[in-house]
Amino acid sequence: MNREEPSVPVSQPDRVGDKQTEEDLWQRHKAERGVWTKPMLAALARGLKGNKWFSLIDKVSTERTLQLAWEKVRRNAGACGVDGITIGHFEQDSQSRLLAVNEYLNKGTYQPKPVKRVWIEKPGSAENRPLGIPTVTDRVVQAAVRMVIEPIFENRYAKHSYGFRPGRGCKDALRRVEELLTAGRPHVVEVDIKGYFDAIPHDRLMALVREHIDHWRSEDRWTGSGADRGVPQTRRNGRRPISQSNGRTARR
Repeated sequence: MNREEPSVPVSQPDRVGDKQTEEDLWQRHKAERGVWTKPMLAALARGLKGNKWFSLIDKVSTERTLQLAWEKVRRNAGACGVDGITIGHFEQDSQSRLLAVNEYLNKGTYQPKPVKRVWIEKPGSAENRPLGIPTVTDRVVQAAVRMVIEPIFENRYAKHSYGFRPGRGCKDALRRVEELLTAGRPHVVEVDIKGYFDAIPHDRLMALVREHIDHWRSEDRWTGSGADRGVPQTRRNGRRPISQSNGRTARR
């Protein structure tokens, strides 16, 4: 997160008024209709007093948000997690499953399952790289969380940051590189942090998140031991359990 050069000023003076201005705000902040409301969007645009959001878990757990999250997970397909429940199996009784998730979240008893670890080929290398596969249910909850909190952080990121952001990708980064080369800046520096996602300091990451979002009551259950992490996956004794492809559970 770059605090020096946000892509949109945090205290944006725009108000949700005419249709064009309203549509521009939805697009600019990448807010999902049906998850975010017009008052929330207006508050995001003008800036909150204290710069902190509260009670967002109530937005995550709504039936509408969970339904939209499920639709996204279904479109993305993907393999099953440790519980063996595939997209097809989930779809057969998706409404009852979503209602159960809604109840767990509202009661603060939602507990993610371990992440299944598989190894896939790494392009251009003889090595394999690990891939963690959450259960379909956990992917739905993760998608719901992302839809709720993403707009809060999206307009705080650097203008020329392209990784893992909605509506941005590697082609946008390449176009920016071409612009800079054309402008007479001939040097390109490529940096890769090995095992970055395995080594994220979750306590520091969550401290930054909490500067803008008050933590919700189910967070400790999501982290198992109460240690903070960036995604809702089980963690005990400071290590996240990973179910390996051989069916055994290992700890990192």
